[in-house]
Amino acid sequence: MRAGLRLRAWVRRNLPAITLLLLAPSIPELLTGSTPISELFFNPIGFVVGFLLDIALYGCGALLIREFAAAYHKGWASILFLGAAYGIAEEGFEVHTFFLPSGPPVDALGSYGHLFGVNWLWALALTVFHATYSIALPILLTNLWFPRAAPVRWFGRRGVISLACVFVGEVVVFGSLVGHGPSPAALAFFVALVALLVALALWAPRYLLAVKPGPRRAGRNAIVLLGVVEFAAYCLVLVFSTTRAIPAVGAGVFLVLANAAALFLILRSVGTEDLERSEFYFAVGMLAALFAWDVLIEFIAVPGILLVSALFIYLLYRLRRTLNGRAAILEVPLGATGPPPMAGT
Repeated sequence: MRAGLRLRAWVRRNLPAITLLLLAPSIPELLTGSTPISELFFNPIGFVVGFLLDIALYGCGALLIREFAAAYHKGWASILFLGAAYGIAEEGFEVHTFFLPSGPPVDALGSYGHLFGVNWLWALALTVFHATYSIALPILLTNLWFPRAAPVRWFGRRGVISLACVFVGEVVVFGSLVGHGPSPAALAFFVALVALLVALALWAPRYLLAVKPGPRRAGRNAIVLLGVVEFAAYCLVLVFSTTRAIPAVGAGVFLVLANAAALFLILRSVGTEDLERSEFYFAVGMLAALFAWDVLIEFIAVPGILLVSALFIYLLYRLRRTLNGRAAILEVPLGATGPPPMAGT
């Protein structure tokens, strides 16, 4: 009985960290079909082992980046820089998809945009994807669920070292087992790029990419649509790679400009007033793009993936009710819930 109570107290105390630990792999793996949820029924042991490894990679990476932001009082710019470094660590140093010449998951992007042994267009797209969907979005949703826990550190020094050891250990071990690795020149380039991204994260001031004071200057639907842009641009790049409609360099420029335009517009459209709900609408747009991917592309190949989408939709519904409840409390005029205070009290 006492052990159960202690466990419940521990879970309640660490719920923000547990939430981020699970969200970070669930969005890019379960919700995209990269880790098929159907394996839970057909190969449960394999699924559990695989998802635990995903937690060690995505979850520990997201927690380390969130701890960095909290410890050094950094903002979204630093989180995105480190998210990009995470993407290079996963796809470049661990699973080596940056250098895979053919086959899934790179498919046509193994030749479209391939030069000097590197899938440059795939590398760009996956770096942006991981920075946004694997790192920034799970952190954003966790902050919305637990706003009081957002600015504070969750781990001490030993906890951070443990997370780093798990993360680095998985990258190194699996990177040594996977073939089609980088050439020495490519490895040196991406190591230098990660070092640059870490330096930029340390340099970036907290106010970089911060919204301006004032009310929201765009409607809810417009913010949701801006959230769709990143994944929609990635899908268009996949279309370009199969049709070769435009050169790979043009597809890369398009991907960068689409994301830059979305970022510019969201910073102009959102103000500090009612910021939580604005962030929520943007997150809804990002996830809605994945829901559409599941309905249009993955539901046949990955049985049960629509259940994953339904679970996320339910979680968004609960989060929206929570945010509306908070906003309603803040909007109550002073004294509306009772008589005004007596003079002199």
